[in-house]
Amino acid sequence: MSVNKVILVGNLGKDPELRYTPSGVAVANFSLATTETYKDRDGNRQNKTEWHNIVAWRQLAEICGKYLHKGKQVYIEGKLTTRKWQDRDGVDRYTTEIVADQMQMLGRAGEEGGGAPSPGGRGGNDGYAATPPARSGAAAVDTYEEPSFNPDDEIPF
Repeated sequence: MSVNKVILVGNLGKDPELRYTPSGVAVANFSLATTETYKDRDGNRQNKTEWHNIVAWRQLAEICGKYLHKGKQVYIEGKLTTRKWQDRDGVDRYTTEIVADQMQMLGRAGEEGGGAPSPGGRGGNDGYAATPPARSGAAAVDTYEEPSFNPDDEIPF
């Protein structure tokens, strides 16, 4: 048995690029920044940012293209993949990326990086987002609050 699962919470580095394959399948690409905060030997707070390439397919790609924008905070769940391609000179190149199968917008409506609850949900290996839980009326979206996440909280595992 093996497991290939990636979970990230970070901010978009740029707006998603939504394209369609010749057969009409939607694909969205965007970069996601995760930042780790730590104290160095002198007790100074340091930040280390890691950039991740994210790829979403089909319905999830269309949702990302419509609702996500630079700076938005999101939860991404997917799998790590490496693909091989050739540059213009015929040299083999490799790209490592996360193929997303779940996306959740984080933050509150009106906040920088926040927004209304995401219609993205758990998908299978096909990359589709599941139907979100039903919310009654537009007012429910306005009053919905995401659970708060504090990276300084201790995780009990």
